[in-house]
Amino acid sequence: MLTKLKARWKVNGLNLVLIIATFAMGGSLCGYAGRKILLLTDLDKGFTWFFLYLLLVTLLWPICVLLISIPMLQFPFFKQYILKIWKKMSLPAGQAGGRKEKKRKENIRIAIFASGAGSNAEQIITASTSRPPLSPPVGEEMENTEANESAYTVALIVCNKPGVGVLTIAESNGIPSLLIEKERFFNGDNYLPELKKFQIDFIVLAGFLWKMPGSLISAYPKKIVNIHPALLPKYGGKGMYGNKVHEAVIAAGEKESGITIHYVDEIYDHGEIIFQANCTIDENETSASLAQKIHALEHTHYPVVIMKILQKQNRR
Repeated sequence: MLTKLKARWKVNGLNLVLIIATFAMGGSLCGYAGRKILLLTDLDKGFTWFFLYLLLVTLLWPICVLLISIPMLQFPFFKQYILKIWKKMSLPAGQAGGRKEKKRKENIRIAIFASGAGSNAEQIITASTSRPPLSPPVGEEMENTEANESAYTVALIVCNKPGVGVLTIAESNGIPSLLIEKERFFNGDNYLPELKKFQIDFIVLAGFLWKMPGSLISAYPKKIVNIHPALLPKYGGKGMYGNKVHEAVIAAGEKESGITIHYVDEIYDHGEIIFQANCTIDENETSASLAQKIHALEHTHYPVVIMKILQKQNRR
């Protein structure tokens, strides 16, 4: 407990002892002063006496604590502490809570890694700025409506192919983009300095075809998610992306396919599954028609699931 207080108040061990002593002596002093004041009255010790005593103690406490803090050399701390309490009491409850919630939400900055047209990236960007809040699909209730309002900020688009659509989407939305090259990504610093520069808290893969290096995964433990266009663990692994997945699913005679959103580890399409949604495969299904169904599932569910993940991580 004392360790937590030291971290919370940002003080060393000696100052912590002096602060606790000041609290104790200040409380005793205001209790003593309150009783002395009431002795000047003719009131008997009944309900009115105790009510007035509590009122006096409450009013005298800041003064007594500040007086004791002077010889204890803790006056700056208690001055700031009492001012914070006063500000919280002065604000309406909803306004105070709203400010805290807003600060919490704005802290989550995500980077989207993409390799192509960027349709999923566009949906994620739109969801991050949508007003009114994005409505979740049936069965995917948000933790609370307000948290959906601004669950994250897309702070960076990372791409490994020049001239693709996702870079145009980034530019049109005023989002910085980073074009990466293979050697540095796999054998260099993994662009971690750039991610740190943009204060990236979370990474979303949206059609990004390179395998994530282990050191990048270690730097963002359970903070990298991917979406796969099939129901894992089937039809995943190296080389299984886009139409290759849909062709394999149809060739195997599957009756349904879908999407899988999962955490990323060092194996292709292997990390812990977070969410799945499915669609039926018709008798005359083609890879192109199945791709349309899968894209619809991706656009509907991916932004909402990302928001839910970030809400949970924000409360930790």
